[in-house]
Amino acid sequence: MAGGGLAVASAAGGVEFEAKITPIVIISCIMAATGGLMFGYDVGVSGGVTSMPEFLKKFFPVVYKRTIDGDLGSNYCKYDNQGLQLFTSSLYLAGLTATFFASYTTRRLGRKLTMLIAGVFFLIGVVLNAAAQDLAMLIAGRILLGCGVGFANQAVPVFLSEIAPTRIRGGLNILFQLNVTIGILFANLVNYGTAKIKGGWGWRLSLGLAGVPAILLTIGALLVVDTPNSLIERGKLEQGKAVLKKIRGTDNVEPEYLELVEASRIAKEVKHPFRNLLLSKNRPQLIIAVALQFFQQFTGINAIMFYAPVLFNTLGFKNDASLYSAVITGAVNVVSTVVSVYSVDKVGRRFLLLQAGVQMFFAQVVIAIVLGFKVTDTSDNMGTGFAVLVVIMICTYVAAFAWSWGPLGWLIPSETFPLETRSAGQSVTVCINLLFTFVIAQAFLSMLCHFKFGIFLFFSGWVLIMSIFVWFLVPETKNIPIEEMTERVWKKHWFWKRYMVDDDDEYVVQDDLAKKNGYSNGNSL
Repeated sequence: MAGGGLAVASAAGGVEFEAKITPIVIISCIMAATGGLMFGYDVGVSGGVTSMPEFLKKFFPVVYKRTIDGDLGSNYCKYDNQGLQLFTSSLYLAGLTATFFASYTTRRLGRKLTMLIAGVFFLIGVVLNAAAQDLAMLIAGRILLGCGVGFANQAVPVFLSEIAPTRIRGGLNILFQLNVTIGILFANLVNYGTAKIKGGWGWRLSLGLAGVPAILLTIGALLVVDTPNSLIERGKLEQGKAVLKKIRGTDNVEPEYLELVEASRIAKEVKHPFRNLLLSKNRPQLIIAVALQFFQQFTGINAIMFYAPVLFNTLGFKNDASLYSAVITGAVNVVSTVVSVYSVDKVGRRFLLLQAGVQMFFAQVVIAIVLGFKVTDTSDNMGTGFAVLVVIMICTYVAAFAWSWGPLGWLIPSETFPLETRSAGQSVTVCINLLFTFVIAQAFLSMLCHFKFGIFLFFSGWVLIMSIFVWFLVPETKNIPIEEMTERVWKKHWFWKRYMVDDDDEYVVQDDLAKKNGYSNGNSL
């Protein structure tokens, strides 16, 4: 893998791009993808610590008293508390805000420096969380972690898409999502161990060990090279060409280099990338990116990943059993994401999304039926057989998500936006993702209280809708160079081709002064 494998991608006009799968590409992608490790750990750790009695007693005494007294009114409402949900969701609200700043740094300062900024935010947030003395300090730490998430999720997927050879772009990009799943599993394992620590400080260790992926990301950001796309976009042409030769493992990079320079020239003509996202020719990418992020959250996956131990507690599992079950689902998540790494560039994006839709729908309906009959407001004794069935169905559901909507929700937007709107497009992608992640994180425990077992029917309905959307509107993008998506994908799609207007005047290429002075497009560029 390190030195072999010749990847050849067809370019416009029949030119072929030569690219070896070089050690520097593999190492850079692995280091960059540790941003996903940090994100995943943050997702997984919150559900574990919020199920720990000592953590609840210190920061959420109302919830602690409710779970101890047993006078709940409904088993589904044990953890229904806005403050407790805010502990989880505040991270994503902060990430949502940070995304707008991250778009600027990704474009102007480069992908590498943006990842370094993310690492610094992570490190400071970890220290505040592990040392938290009150709820305000705890939330402040989560907000800083959220800033790190905003910067990392903006830069890492773009970095991975740009540095990878076309042939294995899907697989390398999914390293980000694979690291997310590994981070979740790592957090579940840590929570399982720290919950057994006597003295009530186990939750501090759980939150503090987030420093491990934070340090890895920071070191990785210092060691990796910036992408040729980013260097050329910032006017560093010779440096960009040198890096291109280095990562492709060949001196024959002129065709790809010239295409990147041309893409950069077009990108620089676009003075308002966010405004240009709304142009007709950019609308398909924008609609699909927004839809994928919305649908990804409404599969219900983060409801399970955030609150797995809490959810299993609600269903009648004892604390050890609930944490152990969360570890099992976390392990399934990792293994299934590996399946995606190896299959995404072979069977394609659409097949994985559609197959997973069927599997997730089936699993969620079965879970809803079992809970509807066996878990009532006052009885949570499912019996061993039904409890095992619920865990198996949750694992079936998690597996389907992990090889489809999990990685592809990030991969497809990162590879479809043209260079001139890529940073802005990725910013919108991350923004929408974090917005609906925040909504689900803040609302899930309350929804569980009110919908009860129907929460799984709610999410299964959305899975049906998103599968229909994919069938009709999401094109296949495997093995197609990023800069050729317009010609080879969008202009040939039965629906989206109507938006592909070749009209240079449509681009906002002039600033207000040029317009006032009456310059034409040709004179002002």
